[in-house]
Amino acid sequence: MTISKILVITLALIALSLPACQTHEGQTEAGHQKVVVTSPMAKDVTITQRYVCQIRSRQHIKICALANGYIQEIWVNEGQAVNKGDVMFKILPTLYRAKLDAELAEANLAKMERNNTKGLVRDSVVSERELALYDAKLAKAEAKAKLAEAELNFTEVKAPFDGIVDRQEQQQGSLIKEGEVLTTLSDNSVMWVYFNVPEVRYYEYKAQQGKNTGNSQRLEIKEAKIELLLADGSKFDQSAGNTVTVTGKFNNETGNIAFRADFPNPNGLLRHGQTGNVLINRPLHNAIVIPQRATYEILHKRYVFVVDKDDVVHQREIAVQHEMDDIFVIKSGLDVNEKIVLEGVRQVRDGGKLEEHEFRRPEDALSNQKLHAE
Repeated sequence: MTISKILVITLALIALSLPACQTHEGQTEAGHQKVVVTSPMAKDVTITQRYVCQIRSRQHIKICALANGYIQEIWVNEGQAVNKGDVMFKILPTLYRAKLDAELAEANLAKMERNNTKGLVRDSVVSERELALYDAKLAKAEAKAKLAEAELNFTEVKAPFDGIVDRQEQQQGSLIKEGEVLTTLSDNSVMWVYFNVPEVRYYEYKAQQGKNTGNSQRLEIKEAKIELLLADGSKFDQSAGNTVTVTGKFNNETGNIAFRADFPNPNGLLRHGQTGNVLINRPLHNAIVIPQRATYEILHKRYVFVVDKDDVVHQREIAVQHEMDDIFVIKSGLDVNEKIVLEGVRQVRDGGKLEEHEFRRPEDALSNQKLHAE
């Protein structure tokens, strides 16, 4: 046997005689992970529920022409802020002014005829019945004059409320018809933000509110803070408080119902048609929490290994109330007085006894976990 072969055999025997040493914290060369045990912890956490939303102006209407004719003047620009009553568009009033003048002349003529007949009645030349006919004729002429005046006023299109002017659909000199859209106007002082909530979550919110509510359309989400996450990932600097408006019906195809949160918009940052995400932040007091890595899943059910007082491991199904980035809030199945396998879940089996394990305090096990997540 050559010297090189003898050297190889000697080294192999030495390697086999050495004990398995630690290569990484909690692992051996054989790849076995150290079993670490901890306990669930009762802790105040904040849960954040996220909903895709659509942002709408409190008032958003089409400004339409109320008369036929040519646009004579446009007194607003796109994106301009206007006040209630400001004139926005003016339609050429020539025909409407002429019609008003004609109707006023007819009314004056009818008034003179009526006054003349009244004098004849006084002199008993004509009857009271004939005077009544002239009274009716005068009333009709005055009504037609008021209608012509209203039509003349329609040539000035005024802002019905304070708002922001949108795109101009017609230009100066355009021939338009009654009902044609000139622009749109948005009241952006308060934005209505709509988002869809699952039926189960709706019942959860209603149960928290209780039965003694004055307005069935308004829903107060106890201790919540409603925020708006914009498309660029930043948070809007105004909050909707903790109250939403519940719309009238569920969508039976999706099982959702629309909620509306009202956000003040003092700086005009939000505009009609934007999108984002509504964040409903709610605190949970004394919630039972465990790290997600202490669990495993079988056929869509979640389990943990519970260690009894004799260090025997038992598989147990748990119900998760809320799922965070790396934390589970437990609805049922565990309490703080029990022990669970935190690390080395693959090294244990149901009914097996733990020979060697390390206990890690719940505070330490959760120290690097996120307790405020979505």
